[in-house]
Amino acid sequence: MSTLSTLRHPIIAAPMAGGPSTPALAAAVSAAGGLGFLAAGMIDADRLAADVAEVRARTDRPFGVNIFLPDPGDVDEAAIRAYAERLTPQAAQRGVSLGEPVGGDDAYPEKLAALLADPVPVVSFVFGLPDRAAVAALRERGTEVWATVTRPEAATAAADLGVDAVVVQGTEAGGHRGGLPDDDDYALLPLLRLTAARCDLPLVAAGGVVDGPALAAVLAAGATAAQLGTAFLRCPEAGSSPMHREAVASTAPTALTRSFTGKRARGVTNDFLRQHDAAAPAGYPQVLHLTRPLLAAARRDGDASVVNAWAGQAHTLARDLPAAEVVADVSAGARAALAALTERSTRWG
Repeated sequence: MSTLSTLRHPIIAAPMAGGPSTPALAAAVSAAGGLGFLAAGMIDADRLAADVAEVRARTDRPFGVNIFLPDPGDVDEAAIRAYAERLTPQAAQRGVSLGEPVGGDDAYPEKLAALLADPVPVVSFVFGLPDRAAVAALRERGTEVWATVTRPEAATAAADLGVDAVVVQGTEAGGHRGGLPDDDDYALLPLLRLTAARCDLPLVAAGGVVDGPALAAVLAAGATAAQLGTAFLRCPEAGSSPMHREAVASTAPTALTRSFTGKRARGVTNDFLRQHDAAAPAGYPQVLHLTRPLLAAARRDGDASVVNAWAGQAHTLARDLPAAEVVADVSAGARAALAALTERSTRWG
């Protein structure tokens, strides 16, 4: 029996690295009948093990862990140096130096080894597709493997690897693009339908799903469940900073940008994004390491005009509620929307 088939509500808590995803949030969503996720990105294997242990202490329900795959792409070092020169005066104004734009694998081998040694119910991958050996090894230990795609052809490749489900991420989604390359622009509904046409695996829809009618829409379009991230950013269990919560509650627009990390990600627009987006090179995690001291100084100073605030296009619909209430309300809203649609459909012919 798949994990998705055991859920009382077709709601997945999207993994949000960098602070918002916490063991408390993952456990609350799972305990409420959805599926909570831990974000393993940008932490070490020891911290991941501790987070897994904390979720297990909080709930006996299934949960998942999301892993960043190493980015295999070459970077334009000259472009990154030029970006560093552009940002240096801004860093100096904060009294900090920019970070070294180094590469890295986000401790992927260590995290994969930890999840093989101590299996969890679900492991999902972003920033590309895992290799066949990793998929087989996880599944041999009883772990379901989910792949994240941002274009239809990637779903076919994921299915060929033997994964159990595919997360279909539309361009409306907050945070980083989950596929490679990161320059796709498929909206969720077209991507979901195109993916369903070529992939028989369960599909998890991600991107702009914050309320019940949106959940109903993606279920009607072929998804088995929806992955919600922005909807949980204002929950008390989330690790979102006060500035992040304020940005999510605002009516400001969002945009996709490489200016903060070198990988396209959707966040609430601010001065830093507007000033540097056009000049920002592709290069993750190099740009992430470069900007980190500057962004940390801006957080210290409480300057939201510089700090990234990842959020999806429908962020203004997110509410300040406990995670369990978000799960229940979104699920109830979807049932009501589907019931209303059924009633209206009786008049169609």
